[in-house]
Amino acid sequence: MYEHRTARLLTREQFLRRLLRHGGLVAVLIGGSLIAGMVGYHVFAQMSWIDSFLNACMLLGGMGPVGDLPNDEAKIFAGAFALYAGLVFVLSAGILLAPIAHRILHKLHLGEH
Repeated sequence: MYEHRTARLLTREQFLRRLLRHGGLVAVLIGGSLIAGMVGYHVFAQMSWIDSFLNACMLLGGMGPVGDLPNDEAKIFAGAFALYAGLVFVLSAGILLAPIAHRILHKLHLGEH
C-alpha cells in the first residue's frame, strides 16, 4: 500500500490523492457505523429515526446518548455501541494519520541514502 523506504517520495498530488482515499475510507466506516447505530436504536429502543440518528451521532462523536432507554435490550445495545464507537474513533484517527506519519518517516529515511 505504501512505497518502500528506498523508493522516491510521492509527489504532492499523489500524496493528496492518498489522503483523499483514506478520508473516503473513514467516511464509509463512519457512515456505515451511523446506519448500524440508527437501526439498533430504532429496533431496540423503539426510537424514531430522528432520535435514533441523534443518539448514534452523539455516541460516534464521543458525547454519549441522549434521553432514557426504555428496556434492558436498548441499554445493552447502547453500551455495546458506545464501546464500538470508541474503537471506530481510534481506528478513524489511525487511518487518517497513517499517510502523514508515513510521509514524515519516509522523508527522514531518504536522508540516510
